[in-house]
Amino acid sequence: MGHETGGAESESILAVVRDILLRAWDPIGISDIPEAQDEYDAYADVVCGMLVNANATAEDIASYLFEIATEHMGLSYPELAKRCERAARRILALR
Repeated sequence: MGHETGGAESESILAVVRDILLRAWDPIGISDIPEAQDEYDAYADVVCGMLVNANATAEDIASYLFEIATEHMGLSYPELAKRCERAARRILALR
């Protein structure tokens, strides 16, 4: 019976993950730009998949976010690792 709401629940979790990526992670500082609200959507599906995977830890999620920020976005600044860790903890708390 609990599986019947899987689609709606997944969409709800995806929306929360999108918000966490935009507000807590936001490595390029665009959270206050209305036109950029979907900037990190491409990463939200992967992060949701990691969240559903019972073996994924906050460290795993933080490492993924850090890799995206450094390897794909070319970013590097002192607070970046902390942003990734903070966002990962918030995401993992959704379990």
